[in-house]
Amino acid sequence: MLEKFITLMLVGRDEEKGATATEYGLLVGLIALIIVVGVGFFGDALNDFFNSLGGTVATWDDAPAAE
Repeated sequence: MLEKFITLMLVGRDEEKGATATEYGLLVGLIALIIVVGVGFFGDALNDFFNSLGGTVATWDDAPAAE
């Protein structure tokens, strides 16, 4: 009876390891998706910001520096 219980516990451990690996795989995939979306969102925002800044700087006059 004890041997059967130990055998069932060992078999259960193998199943848990597989489930744990699957769960970690899903978490890694979700984190990768969040990173890709975040980079896409902030990348566009930064590009717009620097384009606007470059346009502003280009309109500045070349006034001589005050002494």
